[in-house]
Amino acid sequence: MVRSVIGGVALCASLLASVPGLALADPVGGAPVCRASDGYAADFGGRRTFRWKPRGLAAAKADRDSPALAPAYKALIARADQALAGPVYSVVDKSRVPPSGDKHDYISMGPYWWPDPARPNGEPYVRRDGEVNPERDTNAFDARRMEGMSAAVEALSLAYYFTDDPRYATKAAALLRVWFLDPATRMNPSMTYAQGVPGRTPGRAEGVLDTYRLLRVVESIGVLAPSKVLTAADQKGLERWFADYVQWMRTAPTALEERAAKNNHGIWYDAQLATFALFARQPDLAKAVIAGAGPGRIDPQIQPDGKLPEELARTKALHYSYFALEPLVGLAELGPCVGVDLWRYKGPKGQGIRVAFDYLSPFVGDEAAFPYKDLKPQEATREALPLYDAAAWAYGDAGFAAKADQIAKTEPAAISRLMAPAYRK
Repeated sequence: MVRSVIGGVALCASLLASVPGLALADPVGGAPVCRASDGYAADFGGRRTFRWKPRGLAAAKADRDSPALAPAYKALIARADQALAGPVYSVVDKSRVPPSGDKHDYISMGPYWWPDPARPNGEPYVRRDGEVNPERDTNAFDARRMEGMSAAVEALSLAYYFTDDPRYATKAAALLRVWFLDPATRMNPSMTYAQGVPGRTPGRAEGVLDTYRLLRVVESIGVLAPSKVLTAADQKGLERWFADYVQWMRTAPTALEERAAKNNHGIWYDAQLATFALFARQPDLAKAVIAGAGPGRIDPQIQPDGKLPEELARTKALHYSYFALEPLVGLAELGPCVGVDLWRYKGPKGQGIRVAFDYLSPFVGDEAAFPYKDLKPQEATREALPLYDAAAWAYGDAGFAAKADQIAKTEPAAISRLMAPAYRK
């Protein structure tokens, strides 16, 4: 799950009130304002973010050494320092050559596919749902590299914001240039060979999901703006890369197949397309995608009682229920940027994001009662912390806030809690 795309900070109302220039306000619906493709830049010192909100980050920065935030802040700086001393990442460093013959093309392997023990060479691979084959994280493929790059950029950009130390920004810019801009090392903006399966296919529609890791890169680029480590040409180059990837997502056969997916994959497609379109300064496309998520994703995928039936059929049903809800939350948080309220959308039978939370929330801390199979239910709940923080703010719901606080007790160093205030009435 994308642990740091959404977030909340365990701050009390008195803390927020003590931050100069801050008033208590819902970070979803209150000022500052997200202005289409300009994001929060006008109200955030030029930082063009879309989901990382000025008030929450400012409150956390002001009180980063408090008992509530110190563990998360310490974990962030540890991650950033590791990234500062760590490598840069490039798709051309992999040991395997893609079917195209061009190492600039990203390649990965489907996570749940394993060698067939009944065949001498193991091919074609067979599927074991919910069981990740560690082969996908080897040097032959790019998934681990993309994860390493995006996690490092996120940690470095946030560390720069919290400390004002330019070293963090400089390293983040170097990572971005190597992955996206340098002709010798950049990734081609396509996912043709993502999540392939040995002996079956060089790439699958599901591989488009791999670029969910880039959602946090978009926010990180915005946070870096005051450092000036990215030149105007760098910024335009990054926007062009994402514009080209948006074009690929809208035209490539595997991408169009992913768009048609009836489970979490289709929702993640929308969340990525809307975010990347905003970053690439295509707000009309982003608005169309977000507005279409109600009838196109919520209506068919969430039942009136809040269940997500496509995810309940999996071996990790609780995890995938949250994993499908996560991109819907992402789309809802982008909604104010383009004038769409997805949080309060209701389908013809009452389907909506709220009812999905209502269904899942009783199982926080009582995962054994979840009536469907899940191999690691407690892990699924831990990953849902930022979702409950976001929902508490969106609905002004103290019950969801209590669920977030309950999860946070098991995750005191969750970095997501540095990104927005925890809801308090």
